[in-house]
Amino acid sequence: MTRKLPTFAEALPVWLKIGLLGFGGPAGQIALLHREVVETRDWVDDDEFTRALSFCMLLPGPEAQQLATWLGWRLHGIRGGLAAGLLFVLPGLAVMLALSALYVVHGRSDWAAPVLLGLKAAVVALVLQALLKIGQRAIKDRMAAIVCGAAFALLAFTTVPFPLVVLGAGVLGWATTKGGEGVSGVEPAPLKGQGRTALACLALWLAPIALAWIVAPGSTLAWMGLSFGGLAAISFGGAYAALAYIGQAASALGWLSATQMLDGLGLAETTPGPLILVFVFVGFVGAFQTAAPEWAWALGLLGGLMAAWTTFAPSFLWIFAGGPLFERWGRRPRPSRALALISAASVGVIGQLALWFAIHLLFRSGQTMEVAGLVRVMLPDVATLDYGALGLTVLALMLVFATRLPMLAMIAVLVGAGLLLKAFGLS
Repeated sequence: MTRKLPTFAEALPVWLKIGLLGFGGPAGQIALLHREVVETRDWVDDDEFTRALSFCMLLPGPEAQQLATWLGWRLHGIRGGLAAGLLFVLPGLAVMLALSALYVVHGRSDWAAPVLLGLKAAVVALVLQALLKIGQRAIKDRMAAIVCGAAFALLAFTTVPFPLVVLGAGVLGWATTKGGEGVSGVEPAPLKGQGRTALACLALWLAPIALAWIVAPGSTLAWMGLSFGGLAAISFGGAYAALAYIGQAASALGWLSATQMLDGLGLAETTPGPLILVFVFVGFVGAFQTAAPEWAWALGLLGGLMAAWTTFAPSFLWIFAGGPLFERWGRRPRPSRALALISAASVGVIGQLALWFAIHLLFRSGQTMEVAGLVRVMLPDVATLDYGALGLTVLALMLVFATRLPMLAMIAVLVGAGLLLKAFGLS
């Protein structure tokens, strides 16, 4: 039977629906895409969907948004990919900008503190859940396990930066694998016109970064563009892995504190769209806090938009220009193994992130000890253990691992518990 494909106009409401209902992180979003595009409408078949998902999971950046972009591109070319990818992100972006604005106004109010405490407890539990899920997929052999452990140790106990850890994992995978032609499979897409497409996408991605450095060299906005844009090219392992790097950069550059990073991630968990929308919070709040008062709102908005653009624009480059190239190159043994070990390293990165979040949530103070500029250890002050935060974290872990409560319902329970602790003077 011939498959009936939608017109471009018929597909637009579906992409918007997916963007509005895209809660639940990558797993929930991918399931939603499959239900709407494969099961309900039969626009692509299961084999095509699975191949596309495998490709997107090997790319840096948010795989669910990239999958939506690929599906739109598959149906209606570049304009279809743009529509699907943008509508996947824009609803969550609007919500995240609004939440960021509310945060800078009310984030330190009495009612906000217990709400944010509940969100932070949810974040720790969800990061641990992501660690286990991604680990099961990425750690398939002894070498991958060693790389994972090494990545965790390097980031948790040394000053080695995140990009160097990722690069090292890739080099190790390449160097320890023999070359070859790779496996046979689907006929690769033609490369005609890919050069022009790649240059156009690259220019659009980098234009705001270049403009920021030309207009205000060395400014917070310029450094944000460079940081988020650079991270977009190496952010294997999803939002949780990328947060480890951007958290270090945000703290080192004075954009926002570790506590505020946790607040932002908690807010991002409540919005539709990719979890990496937390970068919008980082951009907005960081630019707002470092700007002169008369420019704070304008620069906060620009910071949020800069983070969004430099984070999500590369996904269109990977899909429109990189897809055919990857189909030819990425199935060869050496690149495939390099990407596999990068994924394994990302699990270690997420483990370090979970530790970092937990320490900042559970202890009110502590110190970081460095030795010879290379070894770095976070030492919490055990006397400042926050028992309210500990109780909420235990509750969050129980809800995540022992129940099938939907994520938004779980967050509502934890926020309610945080408010109860506040009402009884326990937090």
